[in-house]
Amino acid sequence: MLDSKTYVDEAEKVIQGLIVTETWKNGDKKRNKSKEVTTNQVRNILSLFNELYDMVRNKPEKEIAEDVEKHIQYVRVRVVYSAGRDEKVKKFVNQSGLLDHLKEIGRSRDNLLLVCRYMEALVAYHKFYELGE
Repeated sequence: MLDSKTYVDEAEKVIQGLIVTETWKNGDKKRNKSKEVTTNQVRNILSLFNELYDMVRNKPEKEIAEDVEKHIQYVRVRVVYSAGRDEKVKKFVNQSGLLDHLKEIGRSRDNLLLVCRYMEALVAYHKFYELGE
C-alpha cells in the first residue's frame, strides 16, 4: 500500500529503475532510451488516472460512489491492455505496482487520491530524468 509520506520517493525509485544502460565491449556504459517507456505512453496512462481524480476531487464523501468503483475496474483493464501491447509499458506497470495500487483503493476516496498523486509523481520523475523521449 502506498504511504502519503513516501509515495514521491517510491515514484522516483521506480523511474530510476527503468533507466536502461548498456555496457559496450570496451566497458563504457551508454543509456539506451529506445528501450525505455516513452513520455507519450506514460501520459496516456496518466490520462486514465486523471479521469478518476476528476470524478472524486470535489466530493466530500469518504467512500467513493459505485460508478467510480466501476471506472477503477475500467482503468485496470486499460492499463493491462497497454502493458500487453508493449513490453516497455509492461515493465513500467509492473515496477510501479500500478495494478496492485488500483486494487488496494477499495472504496476509499483518500486511497484513490493517493494513487492518482503517485501516478502524477511517476510522470514528473519520468520527465525529470527524460526517459524514452
